[in-house]
Amino acid sequence: MRKDEYLAKRDAMYNDAQELINSGKIEDANAKMEDIKNLDLQFENEAKAEANLKALGSAPQIINLSGAGTVPSVSPVAETDPEDIYDSVEYRKAFMNYVVGGKAIPDKFRNASTTTKTTDVGAVISPTVINRIVEKMESIGMILPLVTKTTFAAGATVPTSAVKPVATWVAEGGTSDKQKKVTGQIDIKGFKLRCAISMTLETSVMTLQVFETTFVNNVAEAMVKAQEIAFIAGTGTGQPKGVLTETVPDGQNVEIAAAANPTYQTLVDADAALPLAYENGAVWNMTKKTFMKFIGMVDDNKQPIARTNYGINGQPERSLLGRRVVLNDYMTSLGATITSDTVVAFLFDWSDYMFNTNYNMTIKSYEDNDTEDQVTKAVMICDGKTIDKNSLVTVTKKSA
Repeated sequence: MRKDEYLAKRDAMYNDAQELINSGKIEDANAKMEDIKNLDLQFENEAKAEANLKALGSAPQIINLSGAGTVPSVSPVAETDPEDIYDSVEYRKAFMNYVVGGKAIPDKFRNASTTTKTTDVGAVISPTVINRIVEKMESIGMILPLVTKTTFAAGATVPTSAVKPVATWVAEGGTSDKQKKVTGQIDIKGFKLRCAISMTLETSVMTLQVFETTFVNNVAEAMVKAQEIAFIAGTGTGQPKGVLTETVPDGQNVEIAAAANPTYQTLVDADAALPLAYENGAVWNMTKKTFMKFIGMVDDNKQPIARTNYGINGQPERSLLGRRVVLNDYMTSLGATITSDTVVAFLFDWSDYMFNTNYNMTIKSYEDNDTEDQVTKAVMICDGKTIDKNSLVTVTKKSA
């Protein structure tokens, strides 16, 4: 089953389940949800089987026990492309031994590397593991799935636009004024994101599957946290530049006095400051504690302004004034001690933020002499910048 077929079937089944719930047919909806789970399992099993088959693509060699040398296999297979060598089970096991036991990667894998020219890189992470890390990052990240992802080379210059052109009605044979497109540019840099993972000596005996799962979880969680912190508050020096380090457009900052509490009008003013052209994709961004400050508020009709719904998968879907809320742990919460003017919430369309990386991770391993742990440094080269900041509206808590 191809991925597009799987996604199409899943979307159709999801919509059917939602319609059944809306119609009050809960038992039928539960049955449909079981069908979705079975479809997910089927697709996962097929993907695993295809990956395993690919790993077995190279025919084994038959060893001549009489000592006459190596006998070619009966059905020779074309040589594996150099870029596929890191996907083999042999390399993945060698990679595991390198990370856990500190054993050197065999020379045949080192010589085949065209990924990097850095001399201190110890090993290249297998594409199979990279894909699992990326999938894990997308699933656990709150902001990462929303940003625009690109794969430009470091040093490239990307043009951006500061205004949106408009169309005008004209009479037959008439014309309209030419609009000058105001453009800017973004310079792509290659910042190094480093994640150090410690695996103790006691874990030196493990299966390949257990190792890769543990490795994927550790790297993904650390990378996502660092990336999302940079998306919001990165300085742009040695790391991506965050949204809140941009200059907010005029009239798009709402202030809360130091001695005052946020009110219903605070959110109304913030939403009103968002230009209509950026209405569709903008979402609220704040901590869970800040959201809980809003969830108890009511409007003039005593209706709650914050709502939490639950989808078919049971995950909460939070909203303020009908607009989605994306929670994070990387901002200051309302109620915390404020020593300087601090942004406690903001509106932004994350598709206007560009995250550039090729997800090509490399690692180097060393032993911690104090603990005898094998420490692995996973490194990713990436950059991030705001493409268009006009969807940014901030809510600032004053310090005095």
